[in-house]
Amino acid sequence: MEIKQKDVVLLPYPFTDLKGKKVRPALIVSNDFVNNKSEDCIMLPLTSVIKDEPYSIVINQDDLSSGQLIKPSRIKADKIFTVEKRLIVMKIGTMSNNTFGKVKAELLNVF
Repeated sequence: MEIKQKDVVLLPYPFTDLKGKKVRPALIVSNDFVNNKSEDCIMLPLTSVIKDEPYSIVINQDDLSSGQLIKPSRIKADKIFTVEKRLIVMKIGTMSNNTFGKVKAELLNVF
């Protein structure tokens, strides 16, 4: 599966006790050079629990340029993680350029 920066994908997340997992969405933030050359990609998790928290961006269907977001979600820019691309279950959409710009700005605030 070809993945690109701004793709919203589904992948299995482990529970905090590492005894199980659940398929959840994430946003790919690594650039396309990294995505093409590496077996890994860098992502930010999405949650449907909407809270006013630092380093978060609330998104809805209008924030995607393609695909389907099942419910309004919050991107957690302070929860950066790396995953092997082979673990991605499927792509569900692509974020709009405008919204991705907001995500990058919030990601820089983490540092």
